Amino acid sequence: MELGIGMFGDVAFDQKTGKYRDAGVKIREIIGQVKLMDEVGIDVFAMGEHHRADYAVSSPEMLLAAAASVTKNIKLASGVTVLSSSEPVKVYEDFSTLDLISDGRAEIFVGRGSFIESFPLYGYSLNDYEQLFDEKLELLLKINSEENVSWSGKLRAPMQNQTVYPRAKNSGKLPIWRAVGGTPQSVLSAAQLGMPLIVAIIGGMPVQFKNLIEFYKQEYLKAGHPESEMQIAIHSHTFVSEDQNVIDGYFDTYKSQMDRIGKSRGWAPFSKMQYEGGRSKDGALFIGNANQVADKISYMKEIFGITRFIGHMDVGDPADDVMRKSIELFGNEIAQQVK
Repeated sequence: MELGIGMFGDVAFDQKTGKYRDAGVKIREIIGQVKLMDEVGIDVFAMGEHHRADYAVSSPEMLLAAAASVTKNIKLASGVTVLSSSEPVKVYEDFSTLDLISDGRAEIFVGRGSFIESFPLYGYSLNDYEQLFDEKLELLLKINSEENVSWSGKLRAPMQNQTVYPRAKNSGKLPIWRAVGGTPQSVLSAAQLGMPLIVAIIGGMPVQFKNLIEFYKQEYLKAGHPESEMQIAIHSHTFVSEDQNVIDGYFDTYKSQMDRIGKSRGWAPFSKMQYEGGRSKDGALFIGNANQVADKISYMKEIFGITRFIGHMDVGDPADDVMRKSIELFGNEIAQQVK
């Protein structure tokens, strides 16, 4: 099983100044942290895409290209590319270029995203939310498998025997994962297309997703795809420290980001009871010491049969030194225990 770390590039809000932390500082910290991940043997790094003041990264491929220059082995993925509001040709070109820079380490996680800011920003209508994604995914997969592309849809100009360059290292093909939040129709589509699946589990109890993942396995095999190529991952909020005071203190950092997001979605303020419940064996928060987090990841392997776990590690923008310690523990302690 592969172990990875994901980030959204959260930037903390300073109540005294009324400003978010400097995005440039945050981005440079992330690049240094990915270098550390590579050094401690973490398998995958996934960088999210957002178009908001409280996140530093709107272009994952740019940050991943910078990270490629300071790493040797770690796979570099978007987590996720908001495909509905992206141009599939450009997505493939950017990631195939990243693939060549990194000598074959690029991957794409495609999804609808958890925010909608990119739609008006790039001139797309939310009325076309479903159709945009379906059409663009179809085109991206076609570009990924064919050098000369002919395609037509309703929301984009057709392509007639057009070539897309440069081609990725592995016969032009990039690993493209389908990232979902729990919608059965999205899971069904991924299974029928034979796409690797990554499920975001950030609340409640992970075991509640067991039927959904079993549904994916069933439909994947029914569609005739080889079981040996099936890949399933989960992506959950993660933070590691051997100091219980640090774990207790992280509640405030975590709460600040969850409440900021929740305010616009009508959520109740995040509570300490939710935090501790999420940290329990059956909860969705992988927050604790190395033994606790390793045990929970192993438990996920037992109940889901996952082939990859991505720990989302920068919720609320923890300090750089605290993040680095969490990364070291994840690579040096947790990975060894799980594997």
